Amino acid sequence: MGHHELWFTELLNNYFAAPAQAVLNLFGVHAANPDRPWVNFVAMEILVALVIVVLFAILKSRLSVDKPGKLQHLFELVYLFQRQQADEIIGHDGRKYVAFAGTLFIFVLFGNLIGVIPSFESPTMFAPVPAGCAMATFLVYNILGFKENGAHYLKHFTGPIPWLTPLMLPIELISHLARPMSLTIRLYANMVAGEKVTLVFLALTYFAVPVVFMGLHVFVSLIQAFIFMVLTMIYIGGAVSHEEH
Repeated sequence: MGHHELWFTELLNNYFAAPAQAVLNLFGVHAANPDRPWVNFVAMEILVALVIVVLFAILKSRLSVDKPGKLQHLFELVYLFQRQQADEIIGHDGRKYVAFAGTLFIFVLFGNLIGVIPSFESPTMFAPVPAGCAMATFLVYNILGFKENGAHYLKHFTGPIPWLTPLMLPIELISHLARPMSLTIRLYANMVAGEKVTLVFLALTYFAVPVVFMGLHVFVSLIQAFIFMVLTMIYIGGAVSHEEH
């Protein structure tokens, strides 16, 4: 897993090594092999992003009120489900935050599922990718908290009673700082475990049995994307809630 160069990574290294190295130099990062700076999980992230962009470009070109196609029906169901979850978890303004949480869901889901395709790997099996998604969630919900509540957002950390502040502040800070780690480990560990189980049974068996475990891998991919989205909504809901609520 990740020790060989995938064909898409090889393609990027053959034709786009210089831009990648320039970006790394800009941030003072040194690639293990400067001649081939692209690594598999970064290449897979880019491929997932490209697939999503192309898919939604095709979907946009086929949108129809009178004769919606199967693809439109599918993503309308996905959106309605996400909106329902946001309304239930965040509240009456929840649909304002569907764009962010829903985008994370789509990216994580596609990132999980791409590993089912031969010659590809799930970028979510590599810790930096779940960590990046988790940090995006952490930054967004805190920014939204300050945007919605201003300085009153700090009361989420200090508690409602002033004399409890010395006790509540460190507890809340540790709790919030642990959230990115929790999101990262949950997604990363489950995807690595699912991949290893699938590979083991693919090596030991043939035909029907591997299909079962690949189906399980798809199910785990869907569940982990859903959990990531729900936890993101929970964190946003807690941050934007007003004190009187």
